[in-house]
Amino acid sequence: MTNPIGIISMFYARPFGSEHLPILARMKAAGCDFVELLVPEPGELDLAETRAALADHGLGVVLAARVNLSRDLASADDDAHAAGIRYLEFCAESAHALGAGLVGGPLYGAPLVFAGRAPAPVTEAERARRIDRVVAGLRRAAARAGELGVRFCIEPLNRFETDIANTTEHALALAEAVASPSVGVMLDTFHMNMEDPSIPDAIRCAGSRLFHFQANENHRGFIGSGHIDWPAVCRALAAIDYTGPITLEPFLRDASPPGTPLAQWRAPHRNEDEELAASVGILRGALRFAARTAP
Repeated sequence: MTNPIGIISMFYARPFGSEHLPILARMKAAGCDFVELLVPEPGELDLAETRAALADHGLGVVLAARVNLSRDLASADDDAHAAGIRYLEFCAESAHALGAGLVGGPLYGAPLVFAGRAPAPVTEAERARRIDRVVAGLRRAAARAGELGVRFCIEPLNRFETDIANTTEHALALAEAVASPSVGVMLDTFHMNMEDPSIPDAIRCAGSRLFHFQANENHRGFIGSGHIDWPAVCRALAAIDYTGPITLEPFLRDASPPGTPLAQWRAPHRNEDEELAASVGILRGALRFAARTAP
């Protein structure tokens, strides 16, 4: 297997601005093949400058969308729904400008706790309305993405972060309803560990619809420091011939006394590149052995 392995920019900084471009050298030195950038908000990054810097360091790039309540495909508010479509089109255009072929994340919108919206009961009629709005919005945005050669990856998140797509089956159902070659799914083992009965079975179920993959421990620490069964995960990826990118997101910091809000992003307080390199090595090894034993 020849999967490119990368690191999300949030491992180092958020927001990731032009002043952080020298960090690309550290990513490359740690063994990464690409960086996953949050779709830049206006003023965060110059896209031409960033594309040139990526090329200088021999790094590829994928993008992660940032939805919120004001750009939300699932919203009953017409302005928020339309803004969600415009935002995804902007994401595709940003990807094209950067040379990225993928934009992933909870593209459907409807964020929960991290956007200040508490979970609430939903009637069947409301559930159907929201899904219809999501599918219609994704279909419109996918048309623009297709024109640019960009693919969207629908990511299911755990129940505390959304109430639209929590499992692999949920994400697949949305992608199948959109029915566009430009729309598939991305899977994150951190969320899968909570919501999917079997991570390897879910990967096999996704099959050719899996466009992007995020390899994360159950507690978002470095690979090998938690309980995710990486050989089984990699065997499942090999079974579906997945050769796409794999992003690491080790957000857990080692200074976490009681009362620390683990759900909130925190800046690194020390250089963790050695641990990142070890994580990349563990994953590469598991992928190589999986390829040797694949049917």
